[in-house]
Amino acid sequence: MAKEKWYKEGLKFTCTQCGNCCGGPPGFVWVTKKEIVAIAEHLGEEDGVLSKVQLRRVGFRHSLTEKPNGDCIFLKRENGQVFCGIYEVRPLQCRTWPFWSDNLASRSAWDSASQTCPGMDEGKYHNFVSIEELRRKRTW
Repeated sequence: MAKEKWYKEGLKFTCTQCGNCCGGPPGFVWVTKKEIVAIAEHLGEEDGVLSKVQLRRVGFRHSLTEKPNGDCIFLKRENGQVFCGIYEVRPLQCRTWPFWSDNLASRSAWDSASQTCPGMDEGKYHNFVSIEELRRKRTW
């Protein structure tokens, strides 16, 4: 019998556009070839290629780059506003926050992530099925 998930009753989350999940300590925003092409086209790069300022190779994979302060290269902070410069074509990893397997591993993991994300445990209710769909999603 499968172990019952601690979030079986669902969770609340609404993005507050604080930008905390898009900056901070160094990390990786993994992108697929399809996502790279979509981002490049969104930015007007007809060849479907991102520059080395925007994209880095890590082993056999690719990740978006970061600014010196740890912000994602596409995170914009202007006039007191925080927003994603590629929101319409943001990678799957960004689209599925905070419903990542690491965050859902335990209530304490979720609580730890919520320390820097004011949208967690607030706002829109997500039922178990929708959480699992997001957690398991591999393409968008």
